[in-house]
Amino acid sequence: MKKWFLVGSILALFAACEPNILSTHEASLILGKATPIKLDLDVTEIPISDYVVDKSRVDSISTDGPFTVSVKNNFLSIAGKPQKPLYNLTFWSEGIGESVLLERTKKTMYSFVYEPNGNEREVKIKGDFNAWNPNNTVLDKKGNNYSTYEMLSPGTYQYLMVVDGRELLDALNPDSTSNGMGGWNSVITISGPDPDKTPSIKTDSYRGNKITLKSNNPLEKVYAYWENTLLPEEGISIKGETIRVIIPENAGSKDRSTIRLWAYNSEGVSNDVLIPLEKDKVLSSPTQLSRKDYESMIMYFLMVDRFNNGNTENDQPLNIPEVHPKADYFGGDLSGVTQKIEEGYFTDLGVNTVWLSPITQNPEGAYGKYPEPETSFSAYHGYWPISNVQVDHRFGTANEFQSLVDKAHDSGMNVLLDYVANHVHEDHPIYQQNPDWATDLYLPDGSLNTERWDDHRLTTWFDTFMPTLDLSRMETVDPMTDSAMFWLTQYGIDGFRHDATKHIPEIFWRTLTNKVKKQVVAETGQPVFQIGETYGSHELIKSYIGTGMLDAQFDFNMYDRAVSAFAGAGSLSDLASSLRESIKYYGDHNLMGYITGNQDRPRFISYADGSLDFGEDTKHAGWNREISIRDTAAYRKLSSLTAYMMSIPGIPCIYYGDEYGSPGGNDPDNRRQMQFDELDKHQMATRERTKKMIQIRNSNLALIYGDIQILEHGEHHLVMQRAYFGNKVISIFNTSDQTLKVEVPSNGQANFNGSLKGGSASIPPYSFEMITYN
Repeated sequence: MKKWFLVGSILALFAACEPNILSTHEASLILGKATPIKLDLDVTEIPISDYVVDKSRVDSISTDGPFTVSVKNNFLSIAGKPQKPLYNLTFWSEGIGESVLLERTKKTMYSFVYEPNGNEREVKIKGDFNAWNPNNTVLDKKGNNYSTYEMLSPGTYQYLMVVDGRELLDALNPDSTSNGMGGWNSVITISGPDPDKTPSIKTDSYRGNKITLKSNNPLEKVYAYWENTLLPEEGISIKGETIRVIIPENAGSKDRSTIRLWAYNSEGVSNDVLIPLEKDKVLSSPTQLSRKDYESMIMYFLMVDRFNNGNTENDQPLNIPEVHPKADYFGGDLSGVTQKIEEGYFTDLGVNTVWLSPITQNPEGAYGKYPEPETSFSAYHGYWPISNVQVDHRFGTANEFQSLVDKAHDSGMNVLLDYVANHVHEDHPIYQQNPDWATDLYLPDGSLNTERWDDHRLTTWFDTFMPTLDLSRMETVDPMTDSAMFWLTQYGIDGFRHDATKHIPEIFWRTLTNKVKKQVVAETGQPVFQIGETYGSHELIKSYIGTGMLDAQFDFNMYDRAVSAFAGAGSLSDLASSLRESIKYYGDHNLMGYITGNQDRPRFISYADGSLDFGEDTKHAGWNREISIRDTAAYRKLSSLTAYMMSIPGIPCIYYGDEYGSPGGNDPDNRRQMQFDELDKHQMATRERTKKMIQIRNSNLALIYGDIQILEHGEHHLVMQRAYFGNKVISIFNTSDQTLKVEVPSNGQANFNGSLKGGSASIPPYSFEMITYN
């Protein structure tokens, strides 16, 4: 039986090493970058397999903090009250350690109280902190009042009291804010560290194997890691507000590795710093990057059926009266995507990762119902699987899909497949043979368990013909994760976009990621990228991201705020707050997906030109109005949205047609046929701007690995800077109808409609600029 014990000091990690040579394993204990472990107030428990796939290799675990560490039933327990913001934890195997940063929680307890006025029976709260699901926060009757508490991180939260089903402002809280839809929400602010006193660390310079960084405030301690090995004190020096790091000689044996760094002082924790290395030198040119450098990815999401018809022989539209032409097959297929790869459409645009809508076999008939106009739907979108391993014959063959993957790789591009695990179509053999593997269609109270996105998010069905699988049971988890693995091992795809992530229990994601690491990463050395889809709070989205789960999710909260700001309904100050909030939760060098649009949202440009109102039913509008471009200024607004996504940390994602400004309401009007030719002058100019801003991102390491700083913001303007050593990009956004003037360094280059003269940049109305400095 394995014995686990706590080693009181981490000094042994370096005792037998040269100062610049680290002891490392030939086969790493921890695969991929270890995400920091967030410490709870007393006891933190996580599956040890999240970090160490083969836990039998671990001899012991050590920490430099006041903790007791134990492992039981695959769970790593860290008990004790953290006194400092950061600590280190090391897994040991045969005298060699690999480490993970420990970070003390910033959450504090906040109490909510409701004073009843009469015979209220039930009091709940819905807000930012519980995904606006009142069932997540129910107040208890204590004496005369109702009360509860939430553990909240620093930040601002909107919420409402829900009293016997009625939504009310909190009578005991005088602070409220507009909800942007004609109503009001109560608002609270949880204070955190003073940002003017916490460390903000920036890359400064490098020479040979030495890296210099600068902090704006004094530092108490620095933790730096090469890959997942803690750098010894001999490799780090702190003098005042200057940090110097020595790259270990081990780095010379790897084509790509990273230095990651965190620091703290008495006020709080710094930003995280990520420095990529090419062998044992700092990566200095974008030409050194490959498609496997995920921070450099730019995604392009396409609906296969609506993109390009490369083989008319597999066209099989239903052509029946029950299905409106908008909801039928258009004929796009895998050959059509391959054709555009070969023609260079994606490389000319500048993207290096193609995300395909689901391509697994879907049913032949029509299902579902929309009332006006009355119509059913074909399965053109691919989200109703009746097989999880077979290519839909209307999209092509297994050989054609393999050809697509091979051609993409030859062109330096990744292929991500949209994988549906949450549900199947009722004709799927897994449901036909095992109906008990599905969740219940009816709830105990007799109500239908469909579209209960929040209050029954782990069991709800999407429709009555789409059973949700009970993925809390391993008998269901194993075949579904094996089906996902099939696409990796059979075709060599590069990863997944996972549908309906929040509706699937964590055990599924941990099982799948464990199989990915064992069967692909450990066996082939090839990384696999996994990004999820979750609509909800930052807390809920973050709960699915980590070393043992997904690499990232799409940041829909950011998208919604950006759409509002650039379409003219919201403010850029609110967008700046949203950016800070996302960085707080996901990190300064996150891999979150930042979209220009997707298959479930109305087209941004149709908000921006006034064709759609924010308060209307945009699906109904798409069915019942002919939506086209009313105001050509919307094209510039769309380019501003795209430029914003290219300027922030994370992975930008272009939804097909957004590169030129395809209009539309919600599904299916946002899934029109892709246009390659016969674009008007505004569409052509928009596509050229898109190509140029992608080229700027691809050619400036500051936009890939750089630190970010919000320089200034207001209702209608936002100025951001990203810097990576000597490379800097300042992005400026103007949503007003007036020219904006901003003071900036004069030695840069303006790239769009702005002008730079002396130390002043002038930005036209409803426009943006990306000023580059080298």
